[in-house]
Amino acid sequence: MAVNPDRWGVIYNPRAGGKRARKRWTEIVEYMESQQVKFDYIQSEGFGSVERLTRTLANNGYQTIVVVGGEGAINDAVNGIMNSDVVDKSSIALGIIPNGLSNDFAKFWEIDTEDYKVAVDMIIKRRLRKIDVGVLKYHNENGLVIRYFVNAVYLGLVARIVRITNGTKRFWGIPLLSYLSSLFLLIWERKLYPMKLKINNETIQKKVMAIAIGSARGYGLTPSAVPYNGWLDVSIIYRPDVKDLISGLWLLHKGRLLNHRNVKAYRTKKVCIDEAKHTEVSLDGRILQEQYFPMKLYVNHEALTLIIPS
Repeated sequence: MAVNPDRWGVIYNPRAGGKRARKRWTEIVEYMESQQVKFDYIQSEGFGSVERLTRTLANNGYQTIVVVGGEGAINDAVNGIMNSDVVDKSSIALGIIPNGLSNDFAKFWEIDTEDYKVAVDMIIKRRLRKIDVGVLKYHNENGLVIRYFVNAVYLGLVARIVRITNGTKRFWGIPLLSYLSSLFLLIWERKLYPMKLKINNETIQKKVMAIAIGSARGYGLTPSAVPYNGWLDVSIIYRPDVKDLISGLWLLHKGRLLNHRNVKAYRTKKVCIDEAKHTEVSLDGRILQEQYFPMKLYVNHEALTLIIPS
């Protein structure tokens, strides 16, 4: 299939953000048409379809793929590009129009999450930046499994918050309310998870509250990480008492979590998680549906091209 190189392939995730996001999508289409953007769009059918649709667009020659959705949809799109048949994955430019509850990666790049017109104009201007792609590998009964991420991988508390939020946002009807209720429900629990992992030359075998492994800032849990230096930042959060918990939330809000006495930070090229008992694992807001250890994480330097603000 020959595709005009100026034509966008747009994927809209209708499940991200609720009714407001669906109304916003109609406005986005109208604005793209008013700006004479040439585009084809596909609506995802549900969980996992964004990845499949992105891979199809890439395999059919689209040089610009735009995802309209939140953090999970971006992760699906990245995996779709990286698993496509295109030899040079970085030849495809990924554009983001935020349209969901969670837009941490978009905020890192200062992509406007409120005004969709600014996001569309950004893609039209097409300023390109090669970025790192995080890689997570493990083996299951069928062989090697590879998953990609651009923001962060979480184990423990944060991954549990992601799962509960994803499961309850339809019940509450308001995604933000679901997230906040999940946060307060779990954070006061301060549950610990037995972990064994290797970072650089150090083996860590302890019970911890959460681990964040970030190529980018990861909701403030890896605040010094940048997705273009070829490194992973790791934050290990040990169990705080109530006083430390309150101060930790404040430091997280201020972007200074690494100053907390119950947080230990690392910078590394790779991480090996040998064991993580009774914990969830999430990548960029997507819960990993199966868990097999050991898991190995590293970075493919400048493997993906992102459209960023000028």
